[in-house]
Amino acid sequence: MDVVILGAGIAGLACADQLLAAGHRVTLFDKGRGPGGRMSTRRVEVDGETLHFDHGAQYFTVRDERFRRLVQDWQAQGVASPWDEAGPDAWVGTPTMNAPVRHMASAHQVHFGHHVVGLTRNAQGWHVRLQAQQHGPFDAAIIALPAEQAAAILGTHDLMMAADAMAARSQPCWTAMIAFEDRVPIAADSIRQRGIIGWAARDGAKPGRHDGETWVVQGHGSWSTQHLEDSADAVAQALLGALLAHADGAVPAVRYLAAHRWRFAMTPGIDKGALWNGSLRLGACGDWLQGPRVELAWLSGHRLGTMIGSAAAAA
Repeated sequence: MDVVILGAGIAGLACADQLLAAGHRVTLFDKGRGPGGRMSTRRVEVDGETLHFDHGAQYFTVRDERFRRLVQDWQAQGVASPWDEAGPDAWVGTPTMNAPVRHMASAHQVHFGHHVVGLTRNAQGWHVRLQAQQHGPFDAAIIALPAEQAAAILGTHDLMMAADAMAARSQPCWTAMIAFEDRVPIAADSIRQRGIIGWAARDGAKPGRHDGETWVVQGHGSWSTQHLEDSADAVAQALLGALLAHADGAVPAVRYLAAHRWRFAMTPGIDKGALWNGSLRLGACGDWLQGPRVELAWLSGHRLGTMIGSAAAAA
């Protein structure tokens, strides 16, 4: 089959890997400027130096044996490394968090910077409508987007799938990216669940990093919800203040400060793994179907790709 996947994060790419292995042709569209999804890395220029911030997922766990085999391959390729600071089963991409996703995307035909505005189906198959053009027909379509975005697309084709997506609403997350002139006097490299901070990490201390004293500070889910429509500058200042409240001594000057709003950050998951309508050849995968971890997003995509491969073989 010719399969189109909307969303080239880790779930969409995991599904694409399985489909490619089963002999299908896969095309992916993603509105992002490059690989990552929630494993994104922000690059900024400061005084002629490029700084990197893992402003999405801070790390990923490795517990499932199938995912472990993949991560071991990533480690051999130099794109992932364990990070003991976050736990005994925690890993990060190297030299940036999006490195594993970039590695996965290199095996596929991925169109980045393409915002999908519609998905339609006729006698010839599925058609993807972008802002200025249309692609298709495709034999099957996969939605690998956050639940809220997936619901809007699924609602015109499969109401049961759309209802599942609507039941998996996400919490938002405000994230501050901060660079300092020198080391901040905070002993630990991470702070969890303290005041308005849900998670803060000394980004420059992760394996493979060379960016000096950089921090990523993520607001607690309830705080981010309460301040969802605040200005980015106000949020950045609030999260900077929350971080520096943990400093023990004089604080160095700030080189860079900005905030990013993730409207769809943390989903509870609805424990359905993946969705596939064989009669329509329409599917959905993502962390909202499995649970709020990078590993579970991968498992959802892997499961859907396996389901489609098995269904095609049976047919």
